[in-house]
Amino acid sequence: MKKIALIILFLFFITQLFATHNRAGEITYKCIDPAHFTYEFKIVTYTLTQSPADRPQLTINWGDSDSDTLNRYIIIPITDSIRRNEYIGTHSYSGAGTFKISLEDPNRNGGIVNIPNSVNVVFYIETIVVINPFLGCNNSPELKYPPIDNACIGQIFIHNPVAFDPDGDSLAYELIKCKEQNGNTIPGYSYPQTNSSFTLNPVTGDLIWDSPLFQGEYNVAFLIKEYRKGVFIGSVERDMQITVVTCNNHPPYFDDIKDTCVVAGTNLTFNVTAHDNDVPINNITLTAYGGPFIVNNHAHFLPPYIGSGSVSSTFSWSTNCENVKKNPYSATFRAVDNGSPVNLVALKTVNIRIVAPAPTNLTASPIGNTIKLQWDSYVCSNAKGFKIFRKDNGASGWIHGYCETGIPSGIGYVRIATVNNINDTTFIDNNGGSGLIHGNDYCYMLYAYFTDGAESYASNETCVQLKKDVPVITNVDIKTTDAANGKIYVAWSKPAGMDTIVNPGPYKYLIYRSSDFYGNNLTLIDSNYKGINDTLYNDTIIPLDTKNYPHSYRIVLKNNFGIIGETHIASSVFLSIAPFDNRLLLTWEEHVPWTNNSYEIYRYNPVTTNFDFIATASNKNYTDTGLTNGRTYCYKIKSIGEYSGAGFIKPIINFSQEVCETPVDNELPCPPVLSIIPNCDNVENFLIWTNPNHFCSNDVVKYYIYYSPEDNGSFELIKTITNLSDTIFLHNNLKSIAGCYFITAIDSFNNESATTNKICLDIDSCSLYKLPNVFTPNDDGFNDYYRPFPYKFVQKIDLKIYNRWGNVVFQTSNPDIMWDGKDQHTKLKCSDGVYYYVCAVYEQRLAGLKKRTLHGFVQIIR
Repeated sequence: MKKIALIILFLFFITQLFATHNRAGEITYKCIDPAHFTYEFKIVTYTLTQSPADRPQLTINWGDSDSDTLNRYIIIPITDSIRRNEYIGTHSYSGAGTFKISLEDPNRNGGIVNIPNSVNVVFYIETIVVINPFLGCNNSPELKYPPIDNACIGQIFIHNPVAFDPDGDSLAYELIKCKEQNGNTIPGYSYPQTNSSFTLNPVTGDLIWDSPLFQGEYNVAFLIKEYRKGVFIGSVERDMQITVVTCNNHPPYFDDIKDTCVVAGTNLTFNVTAHDNDVPINNITLTAYGGPFIVNNHAHFLPPYIGSGSVSSTFSWSTNCENVKKNPYSATFRAVDNGSPVNLVALKTVNIRIVAPAPTNLTASPIGNTIKLQWDSYVCSNAKGFKIFRKDNGASGWIHGYCETGIPSGIGYVRIATVNNINDTTFIDNNGGSGLIHGNDYCYMLYAYFTDGAESYASNETCVQLKKDVPVITNVDIKTTDAANGKIYVAWSKPAGMDTIVNPGPYKYLIYRSSDFYGNNLTLIDSNYKGINDTLYNDTIIPLDTKNYPHSYRIVLKNNFGIIGETHIASSVFLSIAPFDNRLLLTWEEHVPWTNNSYEIYRYNPVTTNFDFIATASNKNYTDTGLTNGRTYCYKIKSIGEYSGAGFIKPIINFSQEVCETPVDNELPCPPVLSIIPNCDNVENFLIWTNPNHFCSNDVVKYYIYYSPEDNGSFELIKTITNLSDTIFLHNNLKSIAGCYFITAIDSFNNESATTNKICLDIDSCSLYKLPNVFTPNDDGFNDYYRPFPYKFVQKIDLKIYNRWGNVVFQTSNPDIMWDGKDQHTKLKCSDGVYYYVCAVYEQRLAGLKKRTLHGFVQIIR
């Protein structure tokens, strides 16, 4: 016994000796060689200074089945009892993938309130590295505020890790539970108890404990996750410790400071002031952390740093283009008092967004059917390029607001190009190779963009028209609808800015026509049309089928030296009509260089023999309702449009061909809404449905009822009902209530509705086959036979009853069983006791005849 006691004492001593007193820590990394997937990792731990145990080396698992031992390269005292340990090592991965880098070290310090038996719990932290060549090499966020903090009972506690991502990636925060060996959640772990709440802001990273109830040491953990272009690229897990004590101290507080936005190249200055209202007055020490203090042209936080009762300092930052990022910088200010017994802290985080300046002096110059854009050399050489936007129908008048970068949707601008060289200062807009349209106002803006997705302010808006040195088509108007002898009115605007010295007369126009929307088969139909001022043409060149085809035109201007210019292709408006029940659906199409803003619909009036206006549409469709089936209706469409530039007829009006159609009831009536009430006792189903004429149809004349005894079986028409008021049906003489039904409605044109209202029933809603667990075969006329409870839909069974030695004493296929308690083989009474049964039950179910196996015990009592 004495030897055993010594062994136990020794083991206890060893446990205490090797307890590494870990209080907090995390693992961060840097990408140092993207070509070879090489990273530098830093382990940071916070340990108890007085502990006899030490860790000059730690083992790190790289997440690829490899591990290494890292040497500690620095020790930094934090307080008299806590020190910071840093370990650094490098590792190269074989290729792309997701890797979990982890550290396990026994043990945590003892006495942690929310970790049971903490001194014997493994300290575990992990970091995720995602190697994705498409997203580039990644560096983890840097955590500037240590994970050791103090709190007072009854006072709000706030902690922020002051995470700065050197790549400008988006960060998100997630509260998790502390972990132990193999990354498992610690058994019995709980979040700290509060007066109100314990939360982590997923955007700012503020950990708020409102507020501690009991003193002691608490450990909490959270993830800092990185996202690049919306894709997860890594995370860092921080495990931190908070010491709660009883005190009369109150934390300091800050004067309010607003988030801000400044243009790169300007100076940002603001005051930071913190106060402490405790009596006696405490001294306050003011410090600052965060991204603005890490960059090369770092911000300054000028003294004084210490004050009694209040303290102020000035933040100042001379920004430049290298500071431009998509996400804001976070500057976190820390005010700590010298109260007793612990120092309390207040944090204030200010988000600072550095915006790139707008490109300057954007101009637009027309050259033929293209427009040349020019702008000044851009001041931020670290930008990647420019994104160019165009609006085709006049200026928007939009000017960016405060911190509003890029060009918003909704003001009419569409991106037409991306210039990937920041040194380019020109761009030729040729409309993707098809040329721009004479007659429109074209407006442009652009902005610079950066590798991380940051955008500059937008440039000035500049607008221009192409020179009107070519004819511009304005009309393709159907005058006569005929399959062979149609007539189309064509008009155009003559050149107004043509250089007659370069292009002397005489002039003539060539008229080209194609029987489609896009001029795919243009044919010259008139080459003798002379005179630059004669810009009207009535096309009657046969055959001209305006009834069945659209027609498009191009006008070419030439002189004796060749072609001077030509219009864009413009087509007629072509109307199509689809018949439906008491309505007609009109749709139309055209391909024109101007913009049609609205359409008027006209319907022929047989009384006045005129086409009457009936509606206006902004889209290219219209449904004419309330019509009579079997009656013919005729229509034509009037398009109303314009060029956005000056000097052209407004509005531009063109008519479609005339089209006639007859509405017909070719629509399926909607199906009735079906419900079913089963009657298990009588083995019948009661069907109830709605009359579609009451809510979605108007000419249903009968119902068809379909039935299938199985879910995947063939449906059979079992009933036709012609009395529309009769919406119930009793289906009886069934073998089982299991089955499927649907009902269709048939209208006066013999259209049958869809079969979308199928309902299936199974026998589970009825009393299923069950066996009792006791019977008394004592010939008293009561409960003398073993039989099932009342049942339905059972075709057969296969029952075997066993005694305790495993011998079959009774067997039957009769669903009623009727066992009298005798051994089926010896005909002798079975002794009192418990018997085991296995019963296969064959039931008529929705899926067909299915076997269900019952197991249980039956007791004989005489």
